Amino acid sequence: MGSRNGDNAEHSAEHQPTIYHARAVITMTRERAQAFAVLGERVVAIGAANDLRAQFAGAQEIDFGDAVVVPGFNDAHMHLGMTAEDLLHVDLSHKSTVSLSAAKAKLAEQARRVAPGSWIRASRYDDARMPEGRVLDRWDLDEVSAAHPILVIHIAGHWGVANSKALELGGIDEKTEPPFGGKFGRDATGRLNGVLYEQALFDFAYPSASKRGSTAAPASSFEERLAGLSRAVQMFHSAGLTSLGDALVGPDEIALFQEALRRGLLTLRVNMLVTHAHYEHVRRLGLRSGFGDDRLRFGGVKTFIDGAIGGRTCLMEQPFEGTTDDYGIQTMSTSDLRDIVRMVHGDGTRLCTHANGDRAISLLLGELEAAQAEQPRPNLAHRIEHCTIINEEILKRMKRLGAIAVPFGSYVFYHGGKLIDWYGRKRVERMFAHRSFFETGVAVAGSSDYPCGPYEPLLALQSCVTRRGSDGEIVGENQRLTPLQALALYTTNAAYAGGEDHFKGRLAPGFVADFVVLSDNPLEVEPATLGSLEVLRTYVGGKCVWINP
Repeated sequence: MGSRNGDNAEHSAEHQPTIYHARAVITMTRERAQAFAVLGERVVAIGAANDLRAQFAGAQEIDFGDAVVVPGFNDAHMHLGMTAEDLLHVDLSHKSTVSLSAAKAKLAEQARRVAPGSWIRASRYDDARMPEGRVLDRWDLDEVSAAHPILVIHIAGHWGVANSKALELGGIDEKTEPPFGGKFGRDATGRLNGVLYEQALFDFAYPSASKRGSTAAPASSFEERLAGLSRAVQMFHSAGLTSLGDALVGPDEIALFQEALRRGLLTLRVNMLVTHAHYEHVRRLGLRSGFGDDRLRFGGVKTFIDGAIGGRTCLMEQPFEGTTDDYGIQTMSTSDLRDIVRMVHGDGTRLCTHANGDRAISLLLGELEAAQAEQPRPNLAHRIEHCTIINEEILKRMKRLGAIAVPFGSYVFYHGGKLIDWYGRKRVERMFAHRSFFETGVAVAGSSDYPCGPYEPLLALQSCVTRRGSDGEIVGENQRLTPLQALALYTTNAAYAGGEDHFKGRLAPGFVADFVVLSDNPLEVEPATLGSLEVLRTYVGGKCVWINP
């Protein structure tokens, strides 16, 4: 997939600047440029190539010809640690699995490879893409194998399906009570069907989000996860990503990232959102948002209020389309939310709360407003992760608080008309409301939530500018952005959301030399082709970390 260390000879002498020039350099500042100079890991000058040659006599030069350079893409909310694990297991994404029968065949193939009793895990299963029109259940998985515990995680990451052996090992039977904020699925006769929703899944499979301290489904070994992380890093670099926020971090992920950084495997910059279940460990050390360096830093505390958009479990003021009583799931009690908001806000640390539905967002804003009134911290901008379904009142309250919205960038493209089926045409006009955030002056950053949505930033730009799904359906065209606004989501705005806008997100003197070389200008091409632009090279800190083979 390209060399991680390609072109490192460009900076064999750290005291020797390098001048890069291209057809256009989009700096995300008011200055126009065709060239910029890099010394070490930082940009030292931008401008015309001849001017930089005169300023830095004898500097090395690299000409990208007719290509266009943009600042490195930054995904404000995704899951690197989760991806490192998922890449080690069975891929049931719609690109590799076109039906339930095909999914069962892939799982059966894995069962033949591993010894009885070994766990089989799979991820990115999407029921909405399956032609059978029903959800995978425990009996499907029991047919695959009764001797292997099997867990299949939905693409939204907020529910999964376990077979009978896995339920047994997890201590779940017909009489087991689900945890608060979780639910066990049941069939028409009332029997457990193997579906684990929200906190029930987190306690079963996600150590960083588990309230029990341990999970039934074991993680892979440390060395295996390092190998998975290395694959994930290269995959993300190939899409032009130079930075990301990992929004589900616990002690295991921190140890993984530190060791990967030590070994030179972690060439992405990572902003860590530590889950509230593990915040006490960080708190006892007196750490606050921003602790760390420009490679690996503590960005804030992650918590949850509701479920997912694609998983259809978000908490809303009005029920899901076609239902009368399904308003979604509140995954945290209001009293627990109040305690966490007061604690994190009082510590002067940024709170980053998963809230998709309008009822969940309104509930969160009430607690943030109360905390701010009790203990004013005017410069502490809390984040609302996803912040999907909004209204005018929510926008006004967010603006007053200085809250940051981090909505999905590529969900319109990925889900398309299914969003209308689930939420209705009028409601989708208030979903992924990027334009409303821009027009109201609410800070908004771009995110994929990968593995829950496509990770490619250029595809997200296309989705935000066109609001056209992969199925051709237009979804909420009133929220369309300009190409420049869409690019800002994944550069300057994502840097602000991470508390890092003082050193990245732009190509300007003093900023890190993170940049992407593209085959064409994203501000000038036909919007419907944005996702098809080629990433030719990706640089982090002046080092080439990926070259298009």
